[in-house]
Amino acid sequence: MSTPRAVRIITEVAAVDRAFDYRLSATSERAQLGDRVRVDFNHRSVRGWVMGEVEATPDLKEVTKWLGYGPPSSLLALLEWASDRWYGPVSRFLVAASTRRLVATLPEPPERKDVGSDANFEEPVLRAGIVQVAPTTDPMSIIVSAYEATLERAGSLLVLVPTESWASRLRARLERRGYSVAAGEAEWDRMRSGWPVVVGARGAALAPLSRLCGAVIIDADDESYVSHATPTWNAFTMLQERCRRDDAPLWATSMLPSAKMVGLAAFQRLPDLEHGWPSVDFVDRRLSDPHDGVLSRESLEAAHEALATDEAVAVVVVLQRLGSGRLFACSRCGELARCASCGQGEREVGTLIACDQAHEPRQKYCRHCGATSLKAVRAGVATLARDVSAQLSRGVSELTAASPLDAPLERVVVGTEAVWQRVRRCALVIFVDFDQYLLAPRASARREAIMAVGKAGRLVGARSQGRGAVMVQTRRGNDPVVESLRSGNFDSIIDDEVETARLLGLAPFGAQATVSGPGARAFVEQLSARDLVVHQSGDVFTLNAPDVVTLSRSLSDVRRPSQRVRVAVE
Repeated sequence: MSTPRAVRIITEVAAVDRAFDYRLSATSERAQLGDRVRVDFNHRSVRGWVMGEVEATPDLKEVTKWLGYGPPSSLLALLEWASDRWYGPVSRFLVAASTRRLVATLPEPPERKDVGSDANFEEPVLRAGIVQVAPTTDPMSIIVSAYEATLERAGSLLVLVPTESWASRLRARLERRGYSVAAGEAEWDRMRSGWPVVVGARGAALAPLSRLCGAVIIDADDESYVSHATPTWNAFTMLQERCRRDDAPLWATSMLPSAKMVGLAAFQRLPDLEHGWPSVDFVDRRLSDPHDGVLSRESLEAAHEALATDEAVAVVVVLQRLGSGRLFACSRCGELARCASCGQGEREVGTLIACDQAHEPRQKYCRHCGATSLKAVRAGVATLARDVSAQLSRGVSELTAASPLDAPLERVVVGTEAVWQRVRRCALVIFVDFDQYLLAPRASARREAIMAVGKAGRLVGARSQGRGAVMVQTRRGNDPVVESLRSGNFDSIIDDEVETARLLGLAPFGAQATVSGPGARAFVEQLSARDLVVHQSGDVFTLNAPDVVTLSRSLSDVRRPSQRVRVAVE
């Protein structure tokens, strides 16, 4: 007679973030660490995961059923670390590392093998770490280099890209070159069995691999790698920790490395970065004819030239709506209304105008020339699409995140940054209001503005190709971002970002969390850490700590109030 076994279970009930002990029955005795099971929890049948083994006692309830494989046992400690790091229930991370379908058997993985080199494809030899690349650099060379560098190591190579559509295209390219690749939830069982190469977007950072031999993350500081739902975990940070635990090399690319990336290690640059950026033309709207429409005369001429090409989509017009208020500009001199304290754009607050922090609410007048006539320079995508259609005398497609993925596109597309997901190639990209990027109330505004131009460059091609161009309409022609885009040298921007992060205590020089919701005040009032600094803006509280450990410890000591509260750890 076999010795009875008991296990420690974490259930899928996120509101109860603790483990419970159960005894294995005859129908569940095959359960191992990480496996999924069904249990009776407070007279409810719920799913859970085996997190450990405990001593069996007669008073324990039985596990009702073994449901199949879950994350490998080697991944459980990482998921518990992530729970502490981002202040979220362990069950949320267990769900992210599991599949919605039941998997009771695993396929036999193919061997990792040297597929050989393509004579027409030159792979650079890169050491692991941060790699600055041009936006039009093909990441395939870096991935192939990483695969060959880790060929003698045990485990799988994990490759992350910003979107699922990109992952699908990359998977097809790798398979054509002879690599064995697993991707997507439908192939979760392949990942769980240890396929040689796994490709995916943010969720793949928690791919159920027993061990990594190495990892590559493309555009590592892209916003798509950050979960907007709590817990607000970051795929780059998760992958860093995962590689550290597996002693695996990590290659992380970026068009413009963030302070967080630069502060971690010295980064290397691929050669000829400048020529890999697109050709960028700037239009200073302060000098434009007041009777011009949303597209300046220069942009209109460039659009007509693009429409004369044979590109399926010739022109893409981008309006990224950042912030909650409209920007105002002087009707006489064209200068933007900006806060004298922080330099951010001002919006209407009753009969006055002020920045989002309301540093200096004031009457509506131009600080530059004294004129009292200010005009709104912000329009929604729907209004913009109508105006562009009228100026070009042709139909346009309006594209936002809510647009159907399979909708046919006109030769002129107007939309938000959702266009990066739908349009693969065009002759011209126009940013009609680049100041929405430059004046966004966030520390990373300048870097995000540059990265947006880089993403546009992937549609029009590098300046060395001479295939297309990017038009930028702005009222801030002397902004450091504009100067950097003109020169193709971003060193000063990178240095300024690092220094700003150091002064403000942002990552990697500190840790930050945002607390909001009806219960935010009650939550923050319980914080007692001496090293924690709390800033309040309206109903939102920002917590700054010298490091992640201090922040995590402070948050874990707080008892959640009965009212809803959202804690977003960066």
